Amino acid sequence: MLHLGRSRSFLRPFSPPFIAPLSRNISLSPRAYRDVLPTNLGGLDPPQASPSREQVEVDRLDALLTRIRDRSEGNRGSSSLLSKRSPSLWSETLHSAHNSKIAEPRLGTVPNDLKTEAASLPARRMYDSYSHLDLPFASDPTFLDQYTNAQGGIRTGKLMEQLDWLAGSISYKHCLGPAHEMERGMGKRSFYLVTAAVDRLDMLHLMTPENITDLRLSGQVIYVGRSSMEVAVRMERLDSNGKEGETMMLGRFSMVCRDAITHKAYPVNPLIITTEDEKTLYAMGEAHKVRKQARQQSSLTRVCPSAEESWVLHDLFLKYNDGRAPEGIERVWMQDTKRESLLMMHPQDRNIHSKIFGGHLMRLADKDVHPTLVAPQIGYANASLFTRQPLRFLALDGISFRLPVDIGTVLRLTSTICHTKSDEHHRAIVNVWVQADVIDPSTGEEHTTNDFYFTWCRDEGEPLKRMVVPRTYKEAMIWLEGSRALAIGEEIRGLRRAN
Repeated sequence: MLHLGRSRSFLRPFSPPFIAPLSRNISLSPRAYRDVLPTNLGGLDPPQASPSREQVEVDRLDALLTRIRDRSEGNRGSSSLLSKRSPSLWSETLHSAHNSKIAEPRLGTVPNDLKTEAASLPARRMYDSYSHLDLPFASDPTFLDQYTNAQGGIRTGKLMEQLDWLAGSISYKHCLGPAHEMERGMGKRSFYLVTAAVDRLDMLHLMTPENITDLRLSGQVIYVGRSSMEVAVRMERLDSNGKEGETMMLGRFSMVCRDAITHKAYPVNPLIITTEDEKTLYAMGEAHKVRKQARQQSSLTRVCPSAEESWVLHDLFLKYNDGRAPEGIERVWMQDTKRESLLMMHPQDRNIHSKIFGGHLMRLADKDVHPTLVAPQIGYANASLFTRQPLRFLALDGISFRLPVDIGTVLRLTSTICHTKSDEHHRAIVNVWVQADVIDPSTGEEHTTNDFYFTWCRDEGEPLKRMVVPRTYKEAMIWLEGSRALAIGEEIRGLRRAN
């Protein structure tokens, strides 16, 4: 990515000389993004071109999951979950690793033809992988206390940690079969499953200290590729009788299967698709995969901003150049919003593969790693410091997992405020990017392992008086990506309010 350095001057105007700058009050509407995003993507639909389509898919996915769950009530087995951590002691793991280095390495087990190998695996039904986890917030005050934040709400980071654990258990259940075989089969298989990405998660209904209820986290596999699968998860309220009610959150986890020795792609079990509902779910998973590929092609790391986005940046330049700012607004350079935290990765947070549990990283990227804001370097802490008020979770705009995080490494978490705004429904909205880099203490080598994108908001009080402003071209692209995410989320929530 082109970087112009930290000069004292602001961004060069992006619009050519013959394009007149727009009004000082310009803002790019959610609908405008549908019109300006690239459409020539090799036959693929524009990735973010229709928030209304995304909202329709959320509603359909919610209804389909309910019907399949209810229809398979008598067919599915136990919904017990996989252990979060390897049953072996860390000392035993170290001893085993030492012996494996001495022993002659065996050849990898990855087949040349994944499709042929997958065909030989036993096929599963969608409901075979169904699992759920109940969180008794209302019925068990002691349990609730473990999840309560300083304002009396629920720690979203811990919820994300549980969702990641649930998605991992579901994917293993799909590959290993019924729950009673899972633990026994773990040590016999030469593959492992990891989270590749977490797609958009919007809080569909407000959860406050006054309306806390018991919750159920549930999900199942809805789509499989050759070495990957998509797991749909949702969070529902439970009534006093334990009956599922209002859906609070719904999202998708992309899981990939890898050979335990070579770490190359490993085949996953195919799905048995029989009912119309299952066919629809599978088609939604397939279409979602195509849109993700298209979305990557339209990223600002690959293509130029649209004409309207360039105009917006030019207007931003006119507003904030040379120390100027609209009356009553404090300008904050994006580079000044960065916060960092260094953390040692301990074996107590390992998963069944003796790597750092992905849900632990999701929690670290949220506010829970520093609940007292003693070291306010990341995620929520950064957003809260920027707005100078408590916030609530609004959306997870996406998480990508590039590399596993080993025990004993140092994790550097860098948080940056990407975009800020106020609207009629939220007095403050803050989009935050958290980048995770792993450092090998023995060599000093550093690699990016994860990118997290969150949105937090404040519903009451005065409109936000501090606005983040980019100073370099790279920061401008980050600002635009944040603006795109907020625009999509805004229209999705607007459509849901209208419905």
